[in-house]
Amino acid sequence: MDKQALMDGLVMYLCFIPIVTFHEFAHAWVAWKLGDDTAYRQGRVTLNPQMHIDPIGTLLVPGIAVLLMASGSVGGGLLIGWGCAVPVNLYNLKNRARDDTLISLAGPAMNLVLALVCLILLRIFAAAGMAPMAEAMWNVAFLSIFLCWFNMLPIPPLDGSHVAKYLVGMKEETYMKIAQYGILILIVSLQIPAVQGFLRAMTGGTIDMMAAITGR
Repeated sequence: MDKQALMDGLVMYLCFIPIVTFHEFAHAWVAWKLGDDTAYRQGRVTLNPQMHIDPIGTLLVPGIAVLLMASGSVGGGLLIGWGCAVPVNLYNLKNRARDDTLISLAGPAMNLVLALVCLILLRIFAAAGMAPMAEAMWNVAFLSIFLCWFNMLPIPPLDGSHVAKYLVGMKEETYMKIAQYGILILIVSLQIPAVQGFLRAMTGGTIDMMAAITGR
């Protein structure tokens, strides 16, 4: 096991926690503003990481990814994961399809905003000669953008599945049946080269565009 790779993986995991926290906060905040206070009443409209931790998505899956990085596995190198799903009562929404879609997109959108902020901070740190901090901002921005596109995959429990559900007119009952096998479908899908290529291309293209905008 590569100790340096293990340390790099752990540092990346430390970056992962605040990214997930902002992501889930965005879901909860938008749901609250659109009329559903379910998440608000459960204390999810907060930047306290403890309120957004999912045993599988925030602990187990990223932990395995870190170990794969340290072992040099082909499956290593990318930290994937998600937070505890924000509860949404669809009956509280005025326009069910529109509002649920906006709530679902809020998390990935927050990832992009966070990445942009990090790239701006990168410029500030670089100008001040603070190279380690500048590098840290680049890593957080890259991971945030990667998680944005990862979460947009149309597979439960990811955000993209909610958007896709309305685009194809899928019934809620059908969606829930598919969601029962969502984790298994996700694991299998991540082994498909086309899916891996999509994530790399979208992540690389997005961060290059943002870096050009911020003048990196």
